[in-house]
Amino acid sequence: MNVAHIITRLILGGAQENTLHNVEDQHDIHGDDVCLITGPAEGPEGSLIPRAREGRFRLEVLPEMKRSIRPLDDWRAYRRLIRLLREIQPDLIHTHSSKAGILGRYAARKLKIPVVHSIHGAAFHFGQPKIAYKAYVAAEKAVSGWTRKYICVADAMRDAYVAEGISTPEKYITIQSGFDVEPFLNPPVSREQVRRQFGFSDDHIVVGKIGRLFHLKGHEFLIESATEVINQNPNVRYLFVGDGILRDQYEASIKEAGLSDFFRFSGLVPTSEIPQLMHAMDIVAHTSQWEGLARVLPQGLISGKPVISYDVGGAREVVIPGETGFLLPQDSIKELTIAILDLAANPELRERFGSAGRDRFTDLFRHEVMTERIREVYQDVLSQSQSQ
Repeated sequence: MNVAHIITRLILGGAQENTLHNVEDQHDIHGDDVCLITGPAEGPEGSLIPRAREGRFRLEVLPEMKRSIRPLDDWRAYRRLIRLLREIQPDLIHTHSSKAGILGRYAARKLKIPVVHSIHGAAFHFGQPKIAYKAYVAAEKAVSGWTRKYICVADAMRDAYVAEGISTPEKYITIQSGFDVEPFLNPPVSREQVRRQFGFSDDHIVVGKIGRLFHLKGHEFLIESATEVINQNPNVRYLFVGDGILRDQYEASIKEAGLSDFFRFSGLVPTSEIPQLMHAMDIVAHTSQWEGLARVLPQGLISGKPVISYDVGGAREVVIPGETGFLLPQDSIKELTIAILDLAANPELRERFGSAGRDRFTDLFRHEVMTERIREVYQDVLSQSQSQ
């Protein structure tokens, strides 16, 4: 196959890692001709462009394709996409993320190339201004007619789109967002070594959260609940992995609460270090206010850790109450406090939840499995196109 992937930016994030694994597998395992088209990786979240440049597939970075809406740049990005796709002549276009998803599908329509779109997280979501929410719904409806198939990382994404009248259920398929599971099964650096790096002792119960220090990611809920948690169990410690614009604000809140000795910030780390950081934790908490399906949840479970998550997006598809962790009401503090204290006090429960998650999800989230299933979607779409 000759496939062009289009994504808005290659930052350190789940959607971006998913896309890059897909491209790498297509090229390295299946021998496909693949081109990855992206905008610049701007911001404090880091970049996957150096990793992409190491691949033997074609990479094109379009400086005009920015995440924010900029009509003039968006028009220029669209025109460049048209020229580039005419040169590449792909059999199929696979778009990812909101901006690239819209521009790429308009380009696909103009060039009469079949297109598949991946929903890593809904373009319209909790926390958006009402006008932006409605604009994204309208934009998605406008391009739905020539989207041959939607690939969702969780059933919750399909449900959100269908509820807004964006195409019909049969156009959607759920394929979990794969990653390299082996380092999460056997991390390259020992748990003890990583814990010593952050000053954690064997007695400490480490609650970890991995994610950008950004709006809607929910670090503030862990901070707010920490006073009561630590009052009841002084052995609990917190590790925030990631960086972002809210770090100073969070550190100030922690200091004001007198909890600086109980929190550690890793800053921005390479994705290759996430598995060893997971293994240094005892509990993985993910308190975002919206997500597609946060990869840290299956990653935590495959690492053998129990997980705590707010009931947003596809979280309920891996956080199974009584089996793999605690699924809590969005933005709840009391329930979050109780869940952390229950797991902190019960090592047998932590072990049971983590083991169940590892057994249940390891194979499902292998990136090789993801890519094989995505290629089956491509084949179906191309077969239908040829028969028309």
